[in-house]
Amino acid sequence: MPRIILIETSTSLCSAAIEQDGRIICSRETSEPRAHASKTAVFVKEMLDECGLRVQDCDAVCVSAGPGSYTGLRVGSSTAKGLCFGAGIPLLAAGTLDILVRQALKAGLPEGCTAIVPMVDARRMEVYSAVYSPEGKRLTEVAPCVVGEGSFSAELAAGKVLFIGDGAAKCAPVLNSENAVTVQVNPNAADMAELAEEAFQKSDFQNTAYFEPFYLKEFVATVSKKNLF
Repeated sequence: MPRIILIETSTSLCSAAIEQDGRIICSRETSEPRAHASKTAVFVKEMLDECGLRVQDCDAVCVSAGPGSYTGLRVGSSTAKGLCFGAGIPLLAAGTLDILVRQALKAGLPEGCTAIVPMVDARRMEVYSAVYSPEGKRLTEVAPCVVGEGSFSAELAAGKVLFIGDGAAKCAPVLNSENAVTVQVNPNAADMAELAEEAFQKSDFQNTAYFEPFYLKEFVATVSKKNLF
């Protein structure tokens, strides 16, 4: 079994973990606002020190690839790439929606569940989402979606649908269906372990120099309305 550093920074929760022999041996997380830049690298160092390891004692680094927060994804990917460059180990990536689906499968699906819909909050009533089978297979393309009346109507008509992610709770009143089960949760580094191992065993390594997170939407900078000078 490989030893892999796991980094998840795609949403408001900043988390990191180390897996070894198929289990999590150390983890850190914080939901402190805008803490990704100051905490991610610190978390990795703390975990390595706690386990008596160096980065080069690990076999790879796996980072959440998005979609999600532009800033969070940038912090996670730059930290992971720096670790890989410095230690000469490969870079792995896991889709944020795939991580949420693994969390759902790990926790157990509601009885009669016919679909899993992970939702990453994209502000207002928009989410980044896709439809997955109860076995965890992605059935539709990952895309931004403005949730309104009639959203996911076909899936809800077919049976119970589990909506999971940090964008799930705000959509519950709009979905307005007895078949909609919502779980408000952030993707977590500890739940990346299986995806990281699968990618490692397949040698599905990313190009460390050119890897870019899956932002899904372009970053738009805004000008502050406050007069700073």
